[in-house]
Amino acid sequence: MGKKRIIEKTKEELLAEREKIERAIKKEVPLKVSRKLTEGKIYISTSYNNTMISLTSLQGDVLTWTSAGALGFKGTRKSTPFAASRVGKVLAERAGRLGIKKVEVLVKGIGSGRESALRALAGGDLEITSIKDITPIPHNGCRPPKVRRT
Repeated sequence: MGKKRIIEKTKEELLAEREKIERAIKKEVPLKVSRKLTEGKIYISTSYNNTMISLTSLQGDVLTWTSAGALGFKGTRKSTPFAASRVGKVLAERAGRLGIKKVEVLVKGIGSGRESALRALAGGDLEITSIKDITPIPHNGCRPPKVRRT
């Protein structure tokens, strides 16, 4: 193994990197949101592998979204209740930055992060007006296969 070299950035490179980050933060608020919204809908989608939450306007336009994978959780850690609570905290913070106070929550899926994501949202500064479960439930099932002939 050779010597390790530490690469130091110059002031110009650091300033350029900071400007790039600030531009990315400004882009995070969508251009569609020119007027102040105070109400919205939050869709929580949990599966066995991930937890995804999106914030929409009352008309259904997606304002922001996040997931356990987007926060840096990998593999089986994405499906844990802890990851879901972190996703809920991040989305509640983003909703506060957008100026949204009242939300309806629609929960879909059968993952382990359903309740913890909901608790994290309630722990934020959001007023939850209603919680609705929209998990699709088969009412008659699919058609069975034909009888096997040998």
